[in-house]
Amino acid sequence: MRRTVLLACLLPLFLFCGACSERSPVRDFTRIDPDFTRIDANGHNVRLSDYKGKVVLLDFWATWCTGCKEEIPWYMDFVAKYSKSGLAAIGVAMDHEGWKVVKPFLAETIRITYPVVIGDEALSRQFGRIDNLPLTLLIDRRGRIAYSHVGVVDRGKFEGKIQELLARAR
Repeated sequence: MRRTVLLACLLPLFLFCGACSERSPVRDFTRIDPDFTRIDANGHNVRLSDYKGKVVLLDFWATWCTGCKEEIPWYMDFVAKYSKSGLAAIGVAMDHEGWKVVKPFLAETIRITYPVVIGDEALSRQFGRIDNLPLTLLIDRRGRIAYSHVGVVDRGKFEGKIQELLARAR
């Protein structure tokens, strides 16, 4: 009898945990071979494949995302510190309203020093569907995704990942 009651209590727990894991899959971004061409805030083409030979910090963010706004100044600092070593950054604003909200944000809130483009559903699907922001990817010098992080990064650890990728042979 005890065994039946114990199983009856534990069964919903196992079913619930299984459902959670199905809703929150861990994505393996390293299997994605990314490339895209988008227009930046200044009207210039930004093609990700043009950055091969550099380590690229690819930041998916939005104007309404508090964590995103926390990270952007760090990313500008990283680019200032490591650009001579081969680091570049591209911001991908995922706001549904596009430039209508992003351009005022760039002019009035944070003057981002690296190229910013607008993302959309097609670009999201190309990266396996972006559901949560911020999402930051580090792309190695060969153009492959080497590291990904969903949520606000730990600044020190993330800088260590950048240094690690920059130290790899060209």
